[in-house]
Amino acid sequence: MKLFKWDSWQQAVLDHPGNITIRSGRQVGKSEVISEKAARLAIDNPGTTTMIIAASQRQSSLLFEKVTANIDLREEHEKKKYYAEKPTLTRIILKNGSRIYSLPAGRTGYFIRGFTIDWLIADEAAYIPEQVWLAVIPMLAVSRKLRGFGFQILLSTPFGKGGYFYHSFTDDDFKAFHVSSEDCIRIPAKFLKKEKDRLTKAQYAQEYLGDFCDEWNQFFETDLIKKCMTFMEWSLKKDSNPGSRFYLGVDIARYGGDENAFVICELLDKKLKIVKCFVTSRVSTTDTIGRIVEIDKIYNFSRVFVDDSGIGGGVLDALESKFGRRAIGLNNASKRFQMQGEEKKKGILKEDLYSNALMLMETGKMEIISDLTLLKSLKSMVYEYSGENASYRKVKIYGPYSHLAEAMVRAVWCIKERGLDLYIY
Repeated sequence: MKLFKWDSWQQAVLDHPGNITIRSGRQVGKSEVISEKAARLAIDNPGTTTMIIAASQRQSSLLFEKVTANIDLREEHEKKKYYAEKPTLTRIILKNGSRIYSLPAGRTGYFIRGFTIDWLIADEAAYIPEQVWLAVIPMLAVSRKLRGFGFQILLSTPFGKGGYFYHSFTDDDFKAFHVSSEDCIRIPAKFLKKEKDRLTKAQYAQEYLGDFCDEWNQFFETDLIKKCMTFMEWSLKKDSNPGSRFYLGVDIARYGGDENAFVICELLDKKLKIVKCFVTSRVSTTDTIGRIVEIDKIYNFSRVFVDDSGIGGGVLDALESKFGRRAIGLNNASKRFQMQGEEKKKGILKEDLYSNALMLMETGKMEIISDLTLLKSLKSMVYEYSGENASYRKVKIYGPYSHLAEAMVRAVWCIKERGLDLYIY
């Protein structure tokens, strides 16, 4: 219950009875209006169930807390008791039998399976893994059939062009709202100007204008990445295939850097799956080497591909002493290959590594675990050409969060390395 006037778009959101999708800039009041709508739906429709989800428990809890605050305010203002029992951190039960849950969607949707719900509210919906929607949408079917409810309310700042939230804006079943921070009178123009100067054009458009945008020169399109992210959990014991070979890609933090990145790839015939990825922060090279050795005891890697530039050179030297030819340096420089008994030089350029990964994704030969940090890293990679002569132009590929992308393109180089039967030393 709000004691001041809603913006016109907020009032339209409160009044609309069906599916709603909202993309907006920061701080326009979308969570405020949705928390009020969630409270109204539960109070005005006895015996119904509303579920609030987000990619993390923290995010879903923030909206849930606002729902609780709205009901508290209503109790105080109307001098009436609505709660059947004291709310917990994840559940509200009202006297009229309605329930509101707050749960993290996580990477699997595991914790939200099995519910039958009347309304699904997804906060920061653009960041929820695609496979989660397969778990939650069927939970609305019974309510749609028996009660005439079964609606979705999606709200988020955009996150590139692609995915369930993006496509909801071309779905006629949804009432779509687009709200820019520049149109919100509560946000100072001076603040927005400072942010526009600080951010790239695409970043500002996404964060404050609420626009769906990829960088014009983004190397991996967001929709392509999300289409390749076909699974959320993977277990070596349960999910690996007999005859699979495993490969590890490693990106070593530069001098003064703070993250080492590791990506594990499963190869069966000519089909690849990125099954695990993680980063370590501010650790010694000894720790990194020891970690790789321990992981190898689990996966018995056919190859470990390391970016051996800078500090990585010392890591590769140590790994070669332990793994021999299984440890391979890929640092975009010229390498010597032993191919069919003849030693040759062959340059593996950064463009080669990234183009190989892109080809595998575009041709459907690679599946990727649905991991938000990896998605962000791949999405951050952009390219540009240098040189005026079209015949000699070089491509530069880079990104602000490149660690996991660098590790992944090395891991999937296994398809080239195995096909050519190369040994690098």
